[in-house]
Amino acid sequence: MTITIVGAGLGGLSLARVLHVHGIEATVLDLDASPSARAQGGMLDIHDDSGQVALHAAGLHAEFRALVHSGGQETRVYDRAAALLFSEADDGSGGRPEIDRGALRDLLLNSLPEGTVRWGTKVIAAEPLPGGGHRLTLADGTSLTTDVLIGADGAWSRIRPLVSPEKPAYTGISFVEIDLLDADTKHPEAAALLGGGMSFALGEDKGFLAHREPDGSLHVYAAVRVPETWTASIDFTDHDAAKAAVLSHFDGWSDQLRALVTDADGDLIPRLIHALPVEHSWARVPGVTLVGDAAHLMSPFAGEGANLAMLDGAELGLALARHPDDVERALAEYEAALFPRSRKSATESAASLESCFRADAPAALLELFGA
Repeated sequence: MTITIVGAGLGGLSLARVLHVHGIEATVLDLDASPSARAQGGMLDIHDDSGQVALHAAGLHAEFRALVHSGGQETRVYDRAAALLFSEADDGSGGRPEIDRGALRDLLLNSLPEGTVRWGTKVIAAEPLPGGGHRLTLADGTSLTTDVLIGADGAWSRIRPLVSPEKPAYTGISFVEIDLLDADTKHPEAAALLGGGMSFALGEDKGFLAHREPDGSLHVYAAVRVPETWTASIDFTDHDAAKAAVLSHFDGWSDQLRALVTDADGDLIPRLIHALPVEHSWARVPGVTLVGDAAHLMSPFAGEGANLAMLDGAELGLALARHPDDVERALAEYEAALFPRSRKSATESAASLESCFRADAPAALLELFGA
């Protein structure tokens, strides 16, 4: 039996690792030329009831704990005037320790046999074969066949159309990523404001979400409720113009918060936030399924995306290990747990997005934290 996983993100790698632990080989295809071809993003809080469950199944939890960012669970909430409304220190007892996404991905990658991931392999089409299995057409003009196909290829999955016609829709919120490097030395006021973990400064239809990186930098997302065409109307290669466009949404906000934009180091990077329908599911299709964002793309406002992707991968791997001679039973068992789990998190994520940018923001976030 051949198993092919499309996508070497956290979900696909978790699946490959759990299969490897149980003596089952799989091949992972990824379009990136190498593991270091692009940045992997900022910090992730790995939950004890999802992401950490996957790491236990992968036999990597102890190694994960050694990579945790000390102090990363500190939380602060501000209003638009930079008045501190809530603060909670990281005492080491929380269930959501922070880790750099790249470090977590490397942990999973390095746990796999050499050659498991085929880099520079872009899937451009997938089709079912009459006798079972699927054929994948690659960008280099070649193709391959597989008995079991798993789409772990993210928001714009090439594998999803095999099971579902749904496509992600714009949520109404766009992020602009901002970095403040060597914050304690170069940006001491911002460093003091944002602290050692995660910070929120929210108002109606806009806000800042920020976290401290292990290397001492500050990674900031300026969030704004704007039309889907807004980012395309801005020349982000012109740093001054990009900063001005973002700041135009924060008139009347504290100079301390506005400085997160004016003092940015390097490029500002736009990110449109998309989501699949909250109720997304599909009928059982022989020999194929999805994990992670390919299955249940949601906004980041529940903090579940990476955690669910890893849990998806681990649970699918365990199901295939339980039923090595009955793939359809394994896939059906996996999906029976996947759909209600992802529906619950997607519902929470959609509600959290709306509450974070209500007219009385950050009131809903303060309620969530019990403040």
